Amino acid sequence: MSKVEFVVELFEDPAVGGFVADVVNLPGCMSQGETKEEALENIGKAIKAYL
Repeated sequence: MSKVEFVVELFEDPAVGGFVADVVNLPGCMSQGETKEEALENIGKAIKAYL
């Protein structure tokens, strides 16, 4: 299995009360979490679902 890397933008969003993660090269692939760590964990799951 080959390894693929994605650029993820992570930013704090007071509207959601936590952090939002957006995958730059996968349109519409976003997730969120209460902490940075949770947002990054969730975006990993979102990438797998997207693909």
